[in-house]
Amino acid sequence: MANLRKIRMRIKSVESTRQITRSMKMVAAAKLRKTQQAYSRLRAFAEGCAAIYARTCALLPQAAPEREESAPADEVLWDEARAAAGSGRTCYVLIVPDRGLCGTYGHALLRYFRELRQREGGESLVYVAGRWGRDQIGALDGVFDISDAPSSAEAAALTEALCQIYREGKADRIVLVFQRFRSVLSQEPGTVQLLPALPPETAEGAAAEEGGIPPILEPDGETVLKRLRELYLQSTVHSALLEARTGEHAARMTAMTAATDNTEELIGKLTLELNHARQAAITTEISEIVGGAAAL
Repeated sequence: MANLRKIRMRIKSVESTRQITRSMKMVAAAKLRKTQQAYSRLRAFAEGCAAIYARTCALLPQAAPEREESAPADEVLWDEARAAAGSGRTCYVLIVPDRGLCGTYGHALLRYFRELRQREGGESLVYVAGRWGRDQIGALDGVFDISDAPSSAEAAALTEALCQIYREGKADRIVLVFQRFRSVLSQEPGTVQLLPALPPETAEGAAAEEGGIPPILEPDGETVLKRLRELYLQSTVHSALLEARTGEHAARMTAMTAATDNTEELIGKLTLELNHARQAAITTEISEIVGGAAAL
């Protein structure tokens, strides 16, 4: 009877675990649907911003002067020579999960980051966007709190903080490190260089597409380029945050689906074990009754 009671308690415990994992799976699926839709909408906007920014930089080469000591702070954000001429210090910004229970999502990102940092070498700063990485990485230079569905306001605040780090000369290059969303079952670690805010590769041939006709910009090219640069940086950060969160929710949903399936399989095995134990107990009781009747 003690063995039967132990098996029943274990079945009850596994059933409670199944309810938890099933609830977490449903929550992750709802969050995935929300962030995936937001990321799909923002990706088109971010690609458009990058294309327009690249075309404008190609059409206005005079708007990219060499950096001087008295150069405005906005021009410093896209000084191409700074990374080569400066101290070579890189600031890595890891977009990590807010919590665990998402399979190998976070650990794969950390493994990729450590290999990247060792391969590139040099001095570096490390910031994380998300709470999970605080205890997983050694010395951190700062932590940014990001919600499950990052908004444009959060992206703007993070962008401004990173631009300030770059302006103050704490780093000569700022790189975003995050999991790229390939599908619900696949995420791949990758990087995006945020600063210096060099034009994307799509700038090649942009001037040729215009047929040599100079554009008309209002109020002036410098103001337009400055605003485009702000949109480009904010959309890049926002897109990276949403893509990372989409992959996180997908990984957590997949992990909780596997956990739920495992609990159901375990419940089936325990139920079979309980039936065998119950049958053995009944057989033992019948044998005792028959033996007692024979003794009488």
